[in-house]
Amino acid sequence: MARYDYDLIVIGAGSGGVRASRFAAAEYGKRVAVVENSRVGGTCVMRGCVPKKLLVYGAHFAEAFEDAQGYGWSDAQPNFDWPKLIAAKSAELNRLEDVYHRILRESGVDEINGTGKVADPHTVEIDGKPHTTEHILVATGGWPFMPDIPGIEHAITSNEALDLPELPKRIVIVGGGYIAVEFAGVFNALGADVHLVVRGDNILRGFDNAVRNVLRDEMVAKGIHLHCENHVNSIEPLPSAAGGGFSLHMDQVEMMETDLIMYATGRRPNTAGLGLEEAGVELGRNGAVIVDEYSKTAVDSIYAIGDATDRVNLTPVALEEGMAVTATLYGDTPVAVDYSNIASAVFSHPPIGSVGLSEEEARAAHDVDIYMSRFKPMLHTLSGRDEHAMMKLIVDRATDKVLGVHMVGADSPEIVQGFAVALKCGATKAQFDATVGIHPTAAEEFVTMRQKLPEHEN
Repeated sequence: MARYDYDLIVIGAGSGGVRASRFAAAEYGKRVAVVENSRVGGTCVMRGCVPKKLLVYGAHFAEAFEDAQGYGWSDAQPNFDWPKLIAAKSAELNRLEDVYHRILRESGVDEINGTGKVADPHTVEIDGKPHTTEHILVATGGWPFMPDIPGIEHAITSNEALDLPELPKRIVIVGGGYIAVEFAGVFNALGADVHLVVRGDNILRGFDNAVRNVLRDEMVAKGIHLHCENHVNSIEPLPSAAGGGFSLHMDQVEMMETDLIMYATGRRPNTAGLGLEEAGVELGRNGAVIVDEYSKTAVDSIYAIGDATDRVNLTPVALEEGMAVTATLYGDTPVAVDYSNIASAVFSHPPIGSVGLSEEEARAAHDVDIYMSRFKPMLHTLSGRDEHAMMKLIVDRATDKVLGVHMVGADSPEIVQGFAVALKCGATKAQFDATVGIHPTAAEEFVTMRQKLPEHEN
């Protein structure tokens, strides 16, 4: 008779949890259960990457219709239907959730709907019912954080922004990270009056400064109102007789009125109430689960992956971590994820693709040469749109190794994904230079930049 009910219980059916569950069951033949109290698919599929990018695609058509006139298309006035977009998005999420259910079912994973809590190193209580297991994997993701200010209950987060019944005419978005700038771009392109309130002196803290500056300038040029070094002190509802909406009291603006307030002020690990500390698991800042290089916690039988650990909070990273944990537990050799040169994207307007070190990070440890190009994409030579792209290479002067690749402009996530392979292989600037470009494309700029910038600090 088996000692435990399961070999592995996974708490959380997001991307990482589903990947670990099905690999443990299908590839290694283990008895696996995954526990979820919401929709299968997690943040990325249900509340993040996928629905957000569908809205980004929808918003891009606004500019595409305008740009078409420069290419001989007649002056059409298409009508935009926000509820229709939201309905189509929701239908696609339902389809994807069905796919996840099928994958788990066909892999032999037991799906248990409910709230899981760690009772001890080998027991998970699901809505109070105990289930024993040899190992536990915490994959509960993150959740939007909102500050405690008067009136915060009137604000929404990105979760609710994906299901708004109607498009707001005026919206204030608080935050300067990737979620904030992405939604600012969507609402702006679809015709809303957008104000972005940023606590720091610029958007996208942690990104390369040239990237931050270029995107900031492009957003402002598109009509987004940027309020840097500012803070919302309180939110008050306006009387319905005056048209409704809300008033915001801020540090540098006495009062601002808007129809909707969205907070995108970061996310925190979704670990509260899981019983982890009581079971001996160590939690760090903001509730992040502390793990070693193999994603093992302070308790030998408990592992954690994804946003719950607050390491590199990206869906593909959680997938890698999930596979690494199953290989470590059930394979021949422990597997650790390599976190170097992980590419990332911001689906802003225009989008960002980035891999490797920022200039600021590189200068802290290397003598570097910087190559940068700024130009108007070929598309806009006829469209007339005043939008520019930027490409940047950061090169180690001593070894000629490319340390960072950054781009702001159309298709930058698709372009930089390919160059991420080059960085993973340790490509040098000479090898970039020896590569023949595809013409005419924006991507060829990365292999034709020859003139390094003078010594400078961003």
